[in-house]
Amino acid sequence: MPKMVLLAEYLSINSNVLNTFTKKAELTTEVEEKDVTNYASLGWKEVLGGLKSGELGCEFLQDFAATQLDAIMWPLLGTVVPFEVRADQGAVSPSNPKYTGNILINGWNPLTGSVGDEATVSLGFPTSGAVARGTT
Repeated sequence: MPKMVLLAEYLSINSNVLNTFTKKAELTTEVEEKDVTNYASLGWKEVLGGLKSGELGCEFLQDFAATQLDAIMWPLLGTVVPFEVRADQGAVSPSNPKYTGNILINGWNPLTGSVGDEATVSLGFPTSGAVARGTT
């Protein structure tokens, strides 16, 4: 059985490679469940897939220095931008596929935490349009 430990995820938002700030990147996708049960279903529920959606969940280590994370993300607030995420920073391949699409930067929490906490930003960005899987 294959095993993998994530040690070097790749994350790019709006063509900015954010690996040095990223603690976690998680892409989730789902399809709406549409109930199409009728009397011919003989008491069994029948479903079809509806609209697809996704979210790119990220946890970053905050950096307020010029040209760093906050300066990159703040101007993107309210815009739809491209993303790419993959399990490893190595070349895209059948064993290291890339997932690409667009996300809406619908929020930015520049300051969170309590006394003694590391300065992190945790957000989920909804996908806008199709998410693609590529191996080349």
